[in-house]
Amino acid sequence: MSATGADSAGTEEGSVRAGRRTVRIHRPRKVLFPGSARSTDGGRTDGGRADVTKADLVEYYRSVARHMLPELRGRPLMLERHPDGLDGPRFMQKNIPGNYPDWARRAEMAKKGGTVTHPVCDDTATLVFLADQASVTFHRWLSRADRPDHPDRLVFDLDPARDDFEPVRAAALLLRELLDELALPASAMTTGSKGLHVIVRLDRRTAFDEVRAFAMDVARVLAARDPDRLTTEQRTDARAGRLYLDVQRNAYAQTAVAPYSVRPKEGAPVATPISWDQVKDPAVTARRWTVTDVLEQARTRPWSDVPARGRSLAPARRRLDALL
Repeated sequence: MSATGADSAGTEEGSVRAGRRTVRIHRPRKVLFPGSARSTDGGRTDGGRADVTKADLVEYYRSVARHMLPELRGRPLMLERHPDGLDGPRFMQKNIPGNYPDWARRAEMAKKGGTVTHPVCDDTATLVFLADQASVTFHRWLSRADRPDHPDRLVFDLDPARDDFEPVRAAALLLRELLDELALPASAMTTGSKGLHVIVRLDRRTAFDEVRAFAMDVARVLAARDPDRLTTEQRTDARAGRLYLDVQRNAYAQTAVAPYSVRPKEGAPVATPISWDQVKDPAVTARRWTVTDVLEQARTRPWSDVPARGRSLAPARRRLDALL
């Protein structure tokens, strides 16, 4: 990070140029992700992993902005904040922070009994500002603020029973085959945790209730094709070690981790868009990429073969009904 004005770890401040704005950075040397081994100056030792500071997090999000912002623009966000790093408390924030800048966009969204004013990240300056707030992970709505009841993303969350990516890989490829039968182009993203998201772009003509019902039926058809390895059971104790096909995120005000978000885990892994050829690669796992190397992956444009225009669910619904 090109921060200026740093002096001591507890009180220093810096600044970062982000687009047309200069954003102040507080406590840039604050360690958010402790390294696995340290020398006397807190750096890397042989065989160890360096600390990731707030300055590093800010620089990561500034650098990845050109790839990440198209996936964030116009969407209400929920922020996963770790102001004292991974060793401190975590909290999830929907309402905008008290010191939210006037120039940053926000969206007032309806909830039962009132409203919530969510942050919306449309530019690099906002992304940098939120990183300075120790917003480690960005969770996005599957709809945009202008049509909140009509999603433009459908997400299947492939959740393995254990920290083992091979069942995830197999399930993703089976799911892609089924979506191909339904003429729905899909993309894949590691979650940076254990699983993988398979994402379908929609045209925003279908409301959440219909989208979720469609996703549930897809999951049921897929589970029926491989009942020994796949399940739609929400109760953990009923899954019997099978991979859970989770479609619960496809609902109003629910969120999914945004592409290129850092996850609050050892080594600072990143939720990373990948190609279908990479899904097949045994070297690829849910935490394959971190803040240190994901930019190289982003520059390959792994989703470039997926049509940018969202699809209607109506023809796919008719094809799916024939399989039920």
